[in-house]
Amino acid sequence: MNTAATHSAPEDVMAFLDGELSAEQAQPVNQHLEHCPECASRAATFRSSSNSLADWRVQPIPQRLADGILENAKNIRSGGPVSGPNIFVRVSLWNWKQWAVGVVVASVLLSFGVLTGNYTRKQHELEGWMGKRPVSVDSASVNRPESHMDMAFPSASTRSTQSEAVAGGGAGEAAPTYQPQAPMIARSASLTLVIKDFAGARAALDAILARHHAYASDLKASTVENAPRTLVAFLRVPAQDLGPTLAELKSLGRLQEETQNAEEVTQQHADLVARLKNSRETEQRLQAILAQRTGKMSDVLEVEQEIARVRGEIEAMEAEQKTLEHRVEYASVNLILTEVYQAQLAVPPISASSRLHNAMINGYRNASETILGIILFFAEYGLTLIIWLAILAIPVWFLRRRYRRSLASI
Repeated sequence: MNTAATHSAPEDVMAFLDGELSAEQAQPVNQHLEHCPECASRAATFRSSSNSLADWRVQPIPQRLADGILENAKNIRSGGPVSGPNIFVRVSLWNWKQWAVGVVVASVLLSFGVLTGNYTRKQHELEGWMGKRPVSVDSASVNRPESHMDMAFPSASTRSTQSEAVAGGGAGEAAPTYQPQAPMIARSASLTLVIKDFAGARAALDAILARHHAYASDLKASTVENAPRTLVAFLRVPAQDLGPTLAELKSLGRLQEETQNAEEVTQQHADLVARLKNSRETEQRLQAILAQRTGKMSDVLEVEQEIARVRGEIEAMEAEQKTLEHRVEYASVNLILTEVYQAQLAVPPISASSRLHNAMINGYRNASETILGIILFFAEYGLTLIIWLAILAIPVWFLRRRYRRSLASI
């Protein structure tokens, strides 16, 4: 039992101190401890540790905590309420009714949030679509000479005549309407002016446009109560008259902001002309193939479809070419005129009683719209909520049944 020739093993010493050795085994250990100071010291250490463990006592739990635990255990068996200082303890000791209500409330809130998000997204999409509709401009306020528009954009009859000349047999090829001899520059400018006499500036603007053969493609004048009058116009000015026109426009009032831009579109125009020429040659070859009619009916139909496709590309490129040439021939000027505003002290035209009446009417309308919105929401998503509640009722019933079984087994 000894691990060495002169010392006893520690487990033998511990067994000797605890009285677990027989008389024959304990006698040599006892004799060795009497003659070996090292083993005797180790035995004293073991004896001190054993005495310390024997004197250790577990502290009793507070009476208040013990009473609370016993009361909660009693309430669990009887189905009564469970109390405790920690919310996690209360949740872990919920009964089946509390669990069912919690699951139903969480599911309803989750479904309501998802459905409300979908409903709001649909409303935003509808409002965005409504906001993208084109806004009409009063034609009486737009000064647009027809002669300049006819030069830049030929009429539909002129375009159809050119198309028929190309598609009729290829005798002659329509030449581009614009033969540039210098770099093609599309110019644009922006002016913001502050004026004193709004009516005089408006008349002077019409005179400037007529003098330089320009026109306003878009013009909007606004007059708001207790606010300065403004005029926003998008002008098209011949490129050679852009400088003099800008100088006369600046004389209308005090200049606040001015910007000028120039974009070279020579390469873009050349590429467009080359693609247009290739498409016209392709159309002529297809017309020649169709005139021979040596293939099957299916081949003839396929050629006609290809001709229609090429013709559509040609018309689109012709329109793009005319637009590009018009940008070069007519510069764009964005003009903003703002009248100097002087506030005036005046009695409001609407009395206090009328304003109160209007406010009450608006409040009633808002309340009715809110109630109607709630009704429409439940009319649209009420069935879905009922279905989700029915689906969630199954796990609630299962949890309740399992909980009652666990109470019965306690």
